[in-house]
Amino acid sequence: MDLIEKLITGNQRYQYEGDRALREDTAEHGQHPYAIVICCSDSRVVPEMIFHSALGELFVIRVAGNVLDKHQLGSIEYAAAHLHCGLVVMLGHSGCGAVEAAVTGHSDGFIAYITENIREAAGEERDPDTVCRLNVRHGVDRIKREFVQHPEISDITVKGAVYDIRSGAVEWL
Repeated sequence: MDLIEKLITGNQRYQYEGDRALREDTAEHGQHPYAIVICCSDSRVVPEMIFHSALGELFVIRVAGNVLDKHQLGSIEYAAAHLHCGLVVMLGHSGCGAVEAAVTGHSDGFIAYITENIREAAGEERDPDTVCRLNVRHGVDRIKREFVQHPEISDITVKGAVYDIRSGAVEWL
């Protein structure tokens, strides 16, 4: 089976086996997520599964290394101000390739934009687990700093967490 066919087959199964009523309800009445989750693009980090959430419950922003730029900040602003999400979770994870690239200095091309952000958070630290936590805290601090003066969302709760890809546990920072 080629790769496109695999996606087509998976989508067909989803259409027939997924929660059709929930899809129709959210299509008709809109989305009402209660939380915004900024996380890594890593295929092992799926917030809807990690937090056992249904369609429409989480507004997920994914980018390698769970770093922030104006695009992610704009997405947070949209979800908080227009969808009335009351919680932002910056979710890092163990075994992050972007963190590893930042720690080892093995990044070039466009990846360097990601690793530069992580190195800014890490300072002189080179332990990947510690760098992961520093990167999460850096993101939490930036979100708080960027939105402190925003009249519609200045009171939003922002939390940091790290997901363990082996155990499935989330450690709240």
